Order: sequence, then C-alpha cells, then structure tokens
Amino acid sequence: MCGIVGYAGNNQAAPILLDGLAKLEYRGYDSAGVCVHNENGLNAVKAKGRLTVLSDRIDGGNALQGMVGIGHTRWATHGAPSDVNSHPHLSWTGKIAVVHNGIIENEAKLRQKMLRKGATFCSETDTEVVANMVGYYYEKLGNFVDAVRETVLRLEGSFALGIMCVDVPGKVIAVKKDSPLIFGFGKGENFVASDVPAILKYTQTVAYLEDGDMAIFDSDSVTFMDASGEIVEKKQEKITW
Repeated sequence: MCGIVGYAGNNQAAPILLDGLAKLEYRGYDSAGVCVHNENGLNAVKAKGRLTVLSDRIDGGNALQGMVGIGHTRWATHGAPSDVNSHPHLSWTGKIAVVHNGIIENEAKLRQKMLRKGATFCSETDTEVVANMVGYYYEKLGNFVDAVRETVLRLEGSFALGIMCVDVPGKVIAVKKDSPLIFGFGKGENFVASDVPAILKYTQTVAYLEDGDMAIFDSDSVTFMDASGEIVEKKQEKITW
C-alpha cells in the first residue's frame, strides 16, 4: 500500500517529507518521489528503488528548496516500477501535482476523455489521469478547489490524494475515499499523511478524514469540507502512544 505525506509550514518541506516517508516504509513500496513548490514553480524529483535513492538524489532534501510539498512511496499497480511511473505526477499543463494511494477503476475511460481534450501522458499510471483532469478543470474553471471537486466527482474506485497547484502557492488539498488519510495540526505548520507514524515526530494532534472529506490547508489554517461541499468541523484527537 502506498504512502502519502504532505506539508505546509515555515520549514523546508523536502527533509520533512523524506522523514515522513521513511516512517511509512513498512507499507511496502518500489519507488518514491517528492514535489515542492518554490519560486521556480512545482519541482518534482522521483526515483525507482529504495527511499535512500531518492534521498541521495536530493541530498537528504537540502537540494530541493520550498516550504510546501507532497511526497509518496509507490507500490506499482498501473505501470512497472520506474522513475517515470513514480509519483508525484504533474498535469500536462504543468500546473498541477498529485500523489495518490488507491486505484482509479475507470482510469481507461477517463484517459480517453482527457486525450480528446488535448492532454498528453508520459506514464502508464492512473494517477496521471487524475493530475490531467484537475489540470483540465483548473484551466476551465480558474479555481483550484472547484477543479479538484469536479475531478473527484468523476472518479470511481479508491483514493487518497494530495494535490498542489502552481498558481496557489502555500496550499495543499487532500481528499479521501476508501483509502486512509489523516490530518495533523501543528504550530505554524500542518500535515497530511497516510498514517500517524509519518507525522508523530512533529505533532500529536490529528483528525481522521472520512470518505468524501476534503482538507484545504496552508501553514496556518485548514478548511474541511464534506462530500457535498459543506464546510465541517473535524474532531481533534490527541495521540498518546
């Protein structure tokens, strides 16, 4: 099962993402990647193999500057293990980055739809379909949150998603359906992850996302929405172990 970590705060994101992914190695994986947002846009680095390969490639995260980012360890389902098939995936527009745990069951149908819309693909993954769909709806609607909502409405299967947009610096959107995802509340920083151990070093206060939930967060705030788009409050729980 893949692992997801997302971060927005006042510290460099890449080392924190790598640390969180290392805590999720027990889930099994064949490749890993991170993407950070900085003054140069969305910068993704991916590597087949153990997490140490990725870490060496970016000098433990020090070579990838930026204070917001998403990371992923992948267990291949669509496409063989490779640098190209590793997450995060960027949309063909270059404006959207996505990490994904789960399986999009209507991937083939959606891929054909996006090809008709002019999208191009460089991987064999169902996740790149999600990235291209968010990219398409973002260009059409001009709103990041609306683009994610329109995409999620069309997805069949299971997914936990971490998504960034080049035009919305500092923010991450996380969405859950039938795949585990938690939100971590920090001070001047916030987190999302597949499981508690990934962020326990940084915070002990979490909220468990339910199916259909969306979390829109930056370093200082978070807004939770349910499947209908209504803003909801999530119970904060203290991890004592």
